[in-house]
Amino acid sequence: MKSPVHRCRDVEHGRGQGRTGSGTSCLQAEQRIPISKDVITSSAASAMWFIRDVCGIVCAAITWLLVLYADFVVLFVMLLPSKNLTYSIVNGTLFNILAFLALASHIRAMCTDPGAVPKGNATKEYIESLQLKPGQVVYKCPKCCSIKPDRAHHCSVCKRCVRKMDHHCPWVNNCVGESNQKYFVLFTMYIALVSLHSLLMVIFHFLYCFEDDWTKCSSFSPPATVILLILLCFEGLLFLVFTSVMFGTQVHSICTDETGIERLKGETGRWGKVPCWEAMQTAFGGPLSPSWCSPFAGLSCKEGPPEHVPVHQGPIIEEDVIEIPLS
Repeated sequence: MKSPVHRCRDVEHGRGQGRTGSGTSCLQAEQRIPISKDVITSSAASAMWFIRDVCGIVCAAITWLLVLYADFVVLFVMLLPSKNLTYSIVNGTLFNILAFLALASHIRAMCTDPGAVPKGNATKEYIESLQLKPGQVVYKCPKCCSIKPDRAHHCSVCKRCVRKMDHHCPWVNNCVGESNQKYFVLFTMYIALVSLHSLLMVIFHFLYCFEDDWTKCSSFSPPATVILLILLCFEGLLFLVFTSVMFGTQVHSICTDETGIERLKGETGRWGKVPCWEAMQTAFGGPLSPSWCSPFAGLSCKEGPPEHVPVHQGPIIEEDVIEIPLS
């Protein structure tokens, strides 16, 4: 049970003028029951999800270009000119598998609904269709006019409320939320592994070229080879540090059952937290199995029936705090 202060998080900064009477603001803590995420579901859960944000699209394109650049240098500068066929096949296969999984995880994180709440459903008809008990209080987001489940926050880029929103990441052009956090974790993990692998190969290639003739260890001229390897080394080191930190932060958020926004706003510890292992199983879709490391787990071409069909008839309710029964 969260405190009354936390439950009024959406009506601060003077937005409470539209409340349904003075009685709402004086409700006892046990009456302030947040609406569950199981009641409000996303109407876009089975649809294609893509945020039309210029900055995010550019950042996502840069991510792909950097991975493709690393693949080019690894294959055409280091592995193909190598005299050791086994070394080239093993490292080329491993690098490309990791790069493929990283890009697949990136697509899933970018094109998966992060847990968006249906937009514009703050109507009397819709709230009545939820069949809530008298005395319950629900909250309306004044920005997207949606009824917010517990622990949902509004994203100004996606222009939606997102369940258990951790942050908006421009590199995947999407929010990291309840439904796509697994893919973001996999993306950071595989990028970190790709970066580490490329750094090790660059080090071995430099040692090999110093002992041998530079003209024989690469298909490119020595100056071009050195420049390409230095750029790859810089890219690999930068992204190894960045994605390793992000990976550790996300795993910590899952294990502690608190998002980045909740820590930033000081909302931690105000709900019943689940144990670490249970939270990991929830985030990764079941008990420990190889599917935890697969960005394709749960991918299906069949479109299932929607979990809940919202009723949006009628005008949007003006109040930000709505008490049941409706006036």
